[in-house]
Amino acid sequence: MATIRILSGGAAQAVVEKIAAEFQRATGNDVSAEFSAVGAMKAKIVAGEPVDVVILTAALVDELIVQGLVAAGSRADLGKVGTGVAVRAGTPLPDVSNGEVLRGNMLAANKIVCPDPAVATAGKVVMGLVERLGITGQVRDKMQFFPNGYAAMRWLAASAGTLEMGITQITEILPNKNVKLAGPLPDELQRKTVYSAGLAARAQQTDAAKDFLARLSSLSARPILAGAGFEFDN
Repeated sequence: MATIRILSGGAAQAVVEKIAAEFQRATGNDVSAEFSAVGAMKAKIVAGEPVDVVILTAALVDELIVQGLVAAGSRADLGKVGTGVAVRAGTPLPDVSNGEVLRGNMLAANKIVCPDPAVATAGKVVMGLVERLGITGQVRDKMQFFPNGYAAMRWLAASAGTLEMGITQITEILPNKNVKLAGPLPDELQRKTVYSAGLAARAQQTDAAKDFLARLSSLSARPILAGAGFEFDN
């Protein structure tokens, strides 16, 4: 029995966990997966952390291919992920349908939680968002950063505060039952990111890793990906 090691961005966590459960039942092989912000995962791979399957943004997977850390030709795109606004379940949903009302609701919020922009895709999107809305100075003190979107959503779910919102990737909002998606960012402020998987160049369990990658990127995985919030061009 083989154990494959996966390092993945948090955006793909819900999908990877479901595919991993099916993979383990079907093959008898085991999966050891770690999830966090894509920047943190890339740093682990560059530092030499043992890994068989890499799941990051397409841009970061390409960088790792150039560096010889992901096998050339192994990249498989999973789909696009957008950024959304969440609140604790049971609290009123803010209107996020256009930039002006989103701006007003962000200014009215007592707390805005999101992933750390230093390492997380969604965090960078959020900082770009507040800059484009012209409210950086007004919301800076009410923003709280977390290592990844799942951590931000866990905090939001457990909080008892009022007028609190979280902004992260939709695939990190939907799996968390105690938070509710208010909606995606408006089209004019949205930035969708392609996520991809690849075979680590130094994979120890190559055959099992290739099998997992084939399952993850197959057409039969599309409903799982779509249910988690991934989008496709065709």
